[in-house]
Amino acid sequence: CAFCISVLRYGLAVILFVLHPVYGDVSYSIPEEMKRGSVIGNIAKDLGLESGTLSARNARIDTEDNNVKYCGVNLNTGDLIVHERIDREGLCAKRASCVLKQELVLENPLEVHRINIRVQDINDNSPQFKEESLKIEMQESAVKGARFLLDEAHDGDIGENAVQGYSLQQNEHFKLNVKTKGSGRKYGELVLDKELDREDKRELMLLLTAFDGGSPRRSGTVVIHVIVLDANDNVPVFSQTVYKASLPENSPLDTLVITVSATDADEGLNGEITYGFDDVSDDNQVFSLDSKTGEIKVAGSIDYEKESSYEMQISAKDGLGLASYATLVIDITDMNDNAPVIYLKSLKNPIPENVSPGTEVGIISVQDRDSETNRQVRCSIQQNVPFKLVPSIKNYYSVVSTGQLDRELVSDYNITITATDEGSPPLSSSKTVQLSVADINDNPPVFEEQSYSAYVSENNKPGSTLCSVSARDPDWRQNGTVVYSLLSGEVNGAPVSSYVSVNGDTGVIHAVRSFDYEQFRSFKVHVMARDNGSPPLSSNVTVSVFISDVNDNSPQILYPAPEGNSFMTELVPKAAHGGSLVSKVIAVDADSGQNAWLSYHIVKSTDPGLFTIGVHSGEIRTQRDISESDSMKQNLIVSVKDNGQPSLSATCSMYLLISDNLAENSKLTSYLIIALVCVSTFFLTFIIIIMGVRFCRRRKPRLLFDGAVAIPSAYLPPNYADSYSAYVSENNKPGSTLCSVSARDPDWRQNGTVVYSLLSGEVNGAPVSSYVSVNGDTGVIHAVRSFDYEQFRNFKVHVMARDNGSPPLSSNVTVSVFISDVNDNSPQILYPAPEGNSFMTELVPKAAHGGSLVSKVIAVDADSGQNAWLSYHIVKSTDPGLFTIGVHSGEIRTQRDISESDSMKQNLIVSVKDNGQPSLSATCSMYLLISDNLAEVPELKDISYDEKNSKLTSYLIIALVCVSTFFLTFIIIIMGVRFCRRRKPRLLFDGAVAIPSAYLPPNYADVDGTGTLRSAYNYDAYLTTGSRTSDFKFVSSYNDNTLPADQTLRKSPSDFADVFGDCDDSPEVGHLRIIF
Repeated sequence: CAFCISVLRYGLAVILFVLHPVYGDVSYSIPEEMKRGSVIGNIAKDLGLESGTLSARNARIDTEDNNVKYCGVNLNTGDLIVHERIDREGLCAKRASCVLKQELVLENPLEVHRINIRVQDINDNSPQFKEESLKIEMQESAVKGARFLLDEAHDGDIGENAVQGYSLQQNEHFKLNVKTKGSGRKYGELVLDKELDREDKRELMLLLTAFDGGSPRRSGTVVIHVIVLDANDNVPVFSQTVYKASLPENSPLDTLVITVSATDADEGLNGEITYGFDDVSDDNQVFSLDSKTGEIKVAGSIDYEKESSYEMQISAKDGLGLASYATLVIDITDMNDNAPVIYLKSLKNPIPENVSPGTEVGIISVQDRDSETNRQVRCSIQQNVPFKLVPSIKNYYSVVSTGQLDRELVSDYNITITATDEGSPPLSSSKTVQLSVADINDNPPVFEEQSYSAYVSENNKPGSTLCSVSARDPDWRQNGTVVYSLLSGEVNGAPVSSYVSVNGDTGVIHAVRSFDYEQFRSFKVHVMARDNGSPPLSSNVTVSVFISDVNDNSPQILYPAPEGNSFMTELVPKAAHGGSLVSKVIAVDADSGQNAWLSYHIVKSTDPGLFTIGVHSGEIRTQRDISESDSMKQNLIVSVKDNGQPSLSATCSMYLLISDNLAENSKLTSYLIIALVCVSTFFLTFIIIIMGVRFCRRRKPRLLFDGAVAIPSAYLPPNYADSYSAYVSENNKPGSTLCSVSARDPDWRQNGTVVYSLLSGEVNGAPVSSYVSVNGDTGVIHAVRSFDYEQFRNFKVHVMARDNGSPPLSSNVTVSVFISDVNDNSPQILYPAPEGNSFMTELVPKAAHGGSLVSKVIAVDADSGQNAWLSYHIVKSTDPGLFTIGVHSGEIRTQRDISESDSMKQNLIVSVKDNGQPSLSATCSMYLLISDNLAEVPELKDISYDEKNSKLTSYLIIALVCVSTFFLTFIIIIMGVRFCRRRKPRLLFDGAVAIPSAYLPPNYADVDGTGTLRSAYNYDAYLTTGSRTSDFKFVSSYNDNTLPADQTLRKSPSDFADVFGDCDDSPEVGHLRIIF
């Protein structure tokens, strides 16, 4: 084997050993690892001794330190032989010179001869790497020529037998550059020869071989695992290239030797630095290096006699493998047996927290009984305290503040002062100084929340608790005592203290009075928290008080008007069919929400089966046709209930008169047409018979449009009782916040992460996502569009909360969105009709007394609630003292009896206002004609009627007279009758007939937004023998049925043209045309 050959080679060299006698000493040079019993040399011959006397003089080999006896002497031959295995690495480690000192002791006389055996190294150790594989992480952006230091291989041998070089497995990316350190050790650098491409190869495996210079050569290998990373362009930089430290021998374990520090300009993982030793020598077993902090501590026994200094290579690698290196030199010093003593001479305790930096707070002195260098003392103070030591006179130091103190953060300091002498080794002692910080009032009270909200139901008891505010002051004693008070302000013009009070000690806010939701729904107060310091400090917070509605208001019936002891009488045509609209009960409720949802019920009636009322609309309709057996006087008692708990109600009485004369006088036009048709038909038939005419033209006159449009029933929102409710005013801005939903999941991490989403659904036929959206992380629900109360008042959306577990779990909740009304619609006047350029003319009997009903203005408002409460006012009139209008009913009545001096033409301008904020209004004009009969009616040619419409009556009379005259003349000529009977046409009525006052139904002001209804208006026309033949005017009647408010509000002139025909014909004047 190689070892045996080496032993033989060095055994032969023993014969040629060189003697180095010095002062009676002898020296030998031998290779290590010689076999026991091998001859080193003849010690008797070399010392000039007789070999026969060795036994007699009791010759023996001894050691200086009584350790292992590596050698022995043959007493017979005088040969010095190997007694124990000699391992140079075990004896001398890395020292270049390894000398084994033995002593030859002779007695009689006593002689001691020193023997120095120089142990020569043989190549008995192979190079070894510390790790089985070397992991190198390098950026793909590394340029060609980039160098990466490789860990050294360790060889226990020295000289030529130590590591002499390295070789690298052939590859396309790297080559090896072998260098020599100042100590002569070889190390390798991995040089990038071809740029890397991480997308091509993420990892490379290279084989590195370390070989020594012995014979035969020994080697060791390690696998280099190259991991290609993304670019990292900054390497760690040590604060020093060479670190030096001095350490006394016998230092205990974990003694901090030095702290190395490196910085990396990169951030994140690229800037995280890891420290480590660069070689695998035995030095690393004596010291430990904290990979995170860079602290180097004692990990083994420190012996000055064994090693007086240590030199180590320290590496600093960032998170992606870039590294830099520094050298650490540790000098071991001898012991020092006296530690310094610290004395506290003076101390200012406590000190105020507002002291300025540089203030002296104490004085210390340091004494050391040692002398010379060991007496020199260095003092230091612990880190992380705002104090430092400033040298004063000899061995005296001042303790000085270095930063601003804050008692609220640290109220007491334990300052540790350390004194270290400069002996060998240095000794140190410490003293802890306790220092207290006195408080000053430097912190204002801080409220636990940025704002507070309190919720209270109306009609609360005075003194009830609304909520509690709380503020914290970190100062001490009176500086931290908090007192609460209300800031001055007003609520609805009254001092805020008349509404709420706050307990100065506890911060509990109480109600001073009982609140009324109908007066105001919310208000804000400002609370101040003040400490008792000098000067006092304070902070404020806003408390929002929200008042919730209680059902404390009964419904208020607007129609029939409850004023005085009067009662309301409605006229019902006897010809009314089942389902005909008779009247409507109008009511409002000052409460809100469900407390204001009203329902209507007939609690008592003369004939229970004759009339019915809409539960939600209040419309009174006939259930069947009116018969002759029905009583002409019908009494109804109607109850209006709200939806509160408990429910409140109100009742009203209504009298209905069934009459059959409301439309009899309206047949005058029909009589004229029938008479003209009969005469014409008879005349034409006679001509056919006599003359044999084969053709005739006959046109049947058309009546004016008579139609009916149904009023949709009022919509009543359902009763919501779900988990979340959101309230938003109409015309809101898209993106505004409606409300926030919140779900909790007690699971951990992603299993407890909640994500919110909308469940699919529709609102008014459109996807729910086109109306609202929900933030998946926060649960905040936003409006996607602007809402319109007149389109819909509320809707529901379903929100799902789902966790991120596997499988995911979820739950749903219903969110009810309520849209509140805004006064964005002006009143719309239905009567007088505003279509075209026409105006409304009403006939007023001269015999009308004061208080007589003349006409009625009917208007609706598409808004609801108070925004739809309408009031009527006469803003201008021909005679201000003659007519008055009901503020809430719109009924126009005479204030006094009509006199002869009153003008026959009266013009009224009426304004209709709603109750919104701000109020919106509309105006209309009405013309009243005062007359006893039609003969006295003044000319109306100045009114803007169409000319051909105003001559219809004359055309009918002239046509009837001409046909009759021509017919009679024709008979006289044909028959040759000798006598002639001439019949002068008589009018239907001779004499003046009083015109009954027109009946107008009440003002239907529907607070639910369904609109006010139109009812029948009947007008009577009469002819006298003195009537003018130039113009015959009559007013056509409206339909008995109704027109819905929403259609009326949206009706355009073109829409009316489609329904009523050409707008050239005034809707106020009827026409009949007969074409022959």
